Amino acid sequence: MLKLVKKIILYLFIGQLFYIVVLKWINPPITLTQITEMVNQKKIKRSYVSYDKMGRNIKLAVIASEDQKFPTHNGFDFDEIQRAYEDNQSGKRFRGGSTISQQVAKNVFLWQGRTWVRKGLEVYFTFMIEKIWGKERILEMYLNTSEMGIGVFGIEAAADYYYQKSAIDLSREEAARIAAALPNPRKYNVNPPSAFINRRANQIMRQMRNIQGSAGLNEILDK
Repeated sequence: MLKLVKKIILYLFIGQLFYIVVLKWINPPITLTQITEMVNQKKIKRSYVSYDKMGRNIKLAVIASEDQKFPTHNGFDFDEIQRAYEDNQSGKRFRGGSTISQQVAKNVFLWQGRTWVRKGLEVYFTFMIEKIWGKERILEMYLNTSEMGIGVFGIEAAADYYYQKSAIDLSREEAARIAAALPNPRKYNVNPPSAFINRRANQIMRQMRNIQGSAGLNEILDK
């Protein structure tokens, strides 16, 4: 029995490692989050698009909004994690400290939720994709698999759903509005924008201007 368990663990490890490597070049056929949404909503709107067809505006918008240290960190922003922990311990509104890399690990390989088991697996997958995929592929996968509206997955689907255009044609303001809703795309209305989305989008556009030219950013955006 012990030998069987060891074999199963070994095969699972080899299988998931193979899957990580394959996803460096091939988009995932489906994710657990998408399966859940298909069960709940009966259908989803999803469209993968290549990195060079996403456009600079949305790449810059999500980095400005979600993870400004993305070009330079190793998958984890420990300062942000510490601040999130302190805020949550003090009883303030719950906030996450996840980087774009951590969100990709969760969206692609895991399920939604806040259990310690999932967080532990998230750390592992974040480490692996940082080592195997690289920043451009992580950002590409983030923009292809994130839920950006109820049953709407990926920036190409979101651009069509909200603005009837392709992702590459999104203006800075449109990209900022989509990015503004990402913490809770099921709650906030992007188009027409709610008052919160307008305020948040204006903040994001200011941050987009502020971080332009920062270390390593243009290298990622222009590839």
